[in-house]
Amino acid sequence: MSARPSPGALDGVRIVDLTQMLAGPFCTMLLADQGAEVVKVEPLDGDHTRIVGPYHPEDRLKAFGGYFASVNRNKKSIAIDLKRPEGRDLVKRLCKDADAVVENYRGGVMERLGLSYEILRQENPRLVYATIRGFGDRRTGASPYSDWPAYDVVAQAFGGVMAITGPDKDTPMKVGPGIGDLMPATMCAVGILSAIFRAHKTGQGQFVDVSMVDAILSMCERIVHQHAYTGGVPAPEGNHHPLLCPFGMFPAKDGFVTIAAHADAHWPILCRLIGRPEMGTDPRLGTVQDRRANQDEIIEAVSDFTRRHTKQELLKHFGGQVPFGPVNDVRDVFADPHFAVRDMVVRVPHPGLEEPTAIAGVAIKMTETPGRVRHRAPLLGEHTDEYLQSIGCDAGEIARLRADKIVA
Repeated sequence: MSARPSPGALDGVRIVDLTQMLAGPFCTMLLADQGAEVVKVEPLDGDHTRIVGPYHPEDRLKAFGGYFASVNRNKKSIAIDLKRPEGRDLVKRLCKDADAVVENYRGGVMERLGLSYEILRQENPRLVYATIRGFGDRRTGASPYSDWPAYDVVAQAFGGVMAITGPDKDTPMKVGPGIGDLMPATMCAVGILSAIFRAHKTGQGQFVDVSMVDAILSMCERIVHQHAYTGGVPAPEGNHHPLLCPFGMFPAKDGFVTIAAHADAHWPILCRLIGRPEMGTDPRLGTVQDRRANQDEIIEAVSDFTRRHTKQELLKHFGGQVPFGPVNDVRDVFADPHFAVRDMVVRVPHPGLEEPTAIAGVAIKMTETPGRVRHRAPLLGEHTDEYLQSIGCDAGEIARLRADKIVA
């Protein structure tokens, strides 16, 4: 982390963050990474992921664990009790000059608190109000499941990704990362930026609604056109592609690798590299469709070569000649020079630790306004006084709010 970081592309944009868990915080993290000022409004006992861990064994403070540290970097924290009228009034004052507010409560919660889009826009017509919910908000389409709670695994199942993931056609499987949270989070960030861009031109904000289930279906777009065009019902295909070959995972002496040499340009090169040049000119395997029809033969030929070599040996042999990647575990990621030079494993200070620890870096790279991890995740209420002062509270009022347990 630079001591004097350059401003990000979103420098000057203020986001009031009323989110918890993963989907909402990841969304606002993406904005904060690009320089937006993200004010995380937490309950007095904090975002519930503060206590999830994992904790470093030498952490003396245990103010938050790795989960919270990872997706709440670059943010400021203010702790407010939204159950109290005075607390809700403070949030309204924060939103008065904000570009956007983001929340991921169940539908109706913000209405009951008097913090709905309709209320907040009265004081700030250019406000962008964004939500991430399991099945969306009634304002944009009243799903029969609008009021149902949802988490990552529910979205993965409902949106279709689990039905096409798994070792065989009879075994659906959850995807490892929480894509049921991360995909809607990313889409919501795009929606927020789109709406802010329009608001800066017109002076009018709008309501941005992303359903977790919708986002997963959008990610699984191919199942829609496959069914619509062919009438088929896509099923899990294991670690190979339903339409392309060779395109998938192959065994190595010390793990697994991936190869995607289905294209006409790469297919003969692969055949030469595995010592089977005759396959590259075999008329039975001449087209993409031919290779898919003879998938078993091709997979066995490629596997016969790869299983005799280590991942690193195969990386040197195939790398740069055909699309290739080792199946990395996190130890491989930490050791690989790609992730080091791309700043994708970032060292950050952590309260309670003498030495910095690591979190994932910023994947969106820009030359003039680089996104970056500018500072660690905040302590609970670390910036309460700063933001209360910014909305006009004097020292006496802040002391009273804290004594009355309205803020922390």
